[in-house]
Amino acid sequence: MSLQKSLDQKLAALRANPRADTFILADAKDADMAWGVASPGQRWPRPAGSPEFYSMDEYIQQIREIVRQGQVDLMLGSVSTMSLLAQREGLFDSSAVTPAIRANDTTDIWLSRGSRYSASASRPFSTCEVSEAQGRKPSDEPSVRPAVNLGLYSITFNHDLERDRESLLAFKDFRRECRETGFRYFLEIFAPNVACGLSAEAIPAYMNDQIVRTLAGVSRENRPEFLKIPYLGAGWLEELVHYDSTLVVGIMGGASGTTRDAFTLIAEAKKHGARAALFGRKIKDAEHPLTFVTYLRAVADGKMSPEEAVRAYHGELAKNRVPAKRPLEEDLLITSPELKYR
Repeated sequence: MSLQKSLDQKLAALRANPRADTFILADAKDADMAWGVASPGQRWPRPAGSPEFYSMDEYIQQIREIVRQGQVDLMLGSVSTMSLLAQREGLFDSSAVTPAIRANDTTDIWLSRGSRYSASASRPFSTCEVSEAQGRKPSDEPSVRPAVNLGLYSITFNHDLERDRESLLAFKDFRRECRETGFRYFLEIFAPNVACGLSAEAIPAYMNDQIVRTLAGVSRENRPEFLKIPYLGAGWLEELVHYDSTLVVGIMGGASGTTRDAFTLIAEAKKHGARAALFGRKIKDAEHPLTFVTYLRAVADGKMSPEEAVRAYHGELAKNRVPAKRPLEEDLLITSPELKYR
């Protein structure tokens, strides 16, 4: 018998009270849709003579462990990964964690070694088919619950009329597919991936306006469950949250940075109105991802300050004889550029 999903409980609480003190934490394990062989991350610590990167088998085992740990509300993976874990193994059947898939792979995340795709303005593309991602069989009755029924859809606006129009047409087609299959989605909006004629100072306002303008053409019944956007400063986040209290706004993690960067990003985002965060590289590249997630959750729930969590995390690493990538004093520093925005 499946458990009630913590994601659904938190979304319901936020719709009843947008200021509710609850926070959605998601782990993004969909890197194989972007990086290729390097997707599972560099082995740490790396024994002499071992491969540089973890294998996909090891990556998938880490997903199993984090889901069983139960500290995240949502686990995002590729269709390939979720066809194994959600469809074949039923990993999420007795878990409060919600499985989700990356529903499209725009060209700006085609990051194969030696490639130059990401140097061009993003174009829409989707390897995924929603019905395939859901795990539905032709013989299934409509009442059969899909193994996976949530996906991340991504748009990168580049202040380019033809490219942005193409992206919006693809989003329109995706929403039609969602209606036909009963599929739910959350929406990721990336900052421009190439120089686009806008100054760095103009980008946050441009993104807020593009988000608002795009969703104005979507019925309330077909809007995303929540948003995932870069953290571009407290003021810009507050502006978007204030504009429409019915939008659940979440932030993305970005590059790895220090442990203090990750914990502070969660705390700052929540302080200024965000109620969700989806971290990929920050979790994947941690010395011990399960321990890292434990303290990420503690910060998200307001049980520890970012500094306290960094110190506690290093204490756990030492106790379990896992070498830290940085000395504690260095890992307590804030280095991420996004945390310097205001």
